[in-house]
This record gives sequence, structure tokens and C-alpha cells, in this order.
Amino acid sequence: MGYYFTDDEISRLVLESKEYKGSVSDILKFKECEGHKSASAELTRPDGSAFIIKLRQNLNALQDFSAILAFQEKGSNKDFKLRRYNGKHEHTNKLEKIKFYDFHIHQATQRYQDVGRKEESFAAPTDRYCDIRSALECMIEDCNIKVESEMQPSLFENRD
Repeated sequence: MGYYFTDDEISRLVLESKEYKGSVSDILKFKECEGHKSASAELTRPDGSAFIIKLRQNLNALQDFSAILAFQEKGSNKDFKLRRYNGKHEHTNKLEKIKFYDFHIHQATQRYQDVGRKEESFAAPTDRYCDIRSALECMIEDCNIKVESEMQPSLFENRD
């Protein structure tokens, strides 16, 4: 099943409130495999569709990572990448003919879908994160994901 979403539909999916019943540390529980580690979490919607958080980190190059938020219909094995928070490397926005080398955030657009490119081909450089954990935290903030607190005591908490 292929997906096509307009910019308005993409925006609604990104801004929709999403709940994860664990902590950020739970999402970051990686499994190693052939030079990289990966992790994922599924946030199911009432209709059976889901938002999927996917993380991938190169074991040899710490700035080579991706934190992805995707949407998937119930019963489908194909997803639609809404956002992708990438590590520091070169990226070119083909339609705009703009090239940069930096951390960057990909976002799905109707425009790139219309010309047959991957939905999340457009990206903008960012200085909001520097590793996969801070990229995940940006995704959580940007994409309206509610995550349970880490349940760690405050440094300033009274321990009498």
C-alpha cells in the first residue's frame, strides 16, 4: 500500500497528540546488528494505525544516525516518514538545488511526493541537537509526543 498525504494532512499527523507509555530511556534500548544499533517504539492510534519511532546509530561514527517518526496504516507493512532527524552529513535538497553539511531535519512534503521523490526528501539544517538522544528529544517536542517522565529524583529533592 502506497501513501500520499497533502501538506495539511502531514501537518495534522505531526501535530496530533501521541502517547508513549514508557520513558525516553525505554525508547533508547538499542539492539546491535552489523555495524549499527537500532531501536523502535510503536504508538498505536484508536483506529489501529500507528506512529512508529525508529532509531538507528552507526557504531563507528557517532554523528551518523537517524531518528524517524513514521505513520503506518493498520495491517500495512509500509510506512510514511513524517520526520527524520539526521546526524551531521552532506544533504542536497534536489528541487531547491541547495546543499549543506550539518545536522538536519527531514520533513515530508506534498511537493516532493508530486515529483516522485521520497516523501521526506526535503531537509533543513539545525543546531538543536548533537546526538541521537537529543535528536529524539527534539522529535518528541516537535511532534507532540507525550512520554512518561524518567522517574529520577531531583538533585534538589529533600531526602530526609
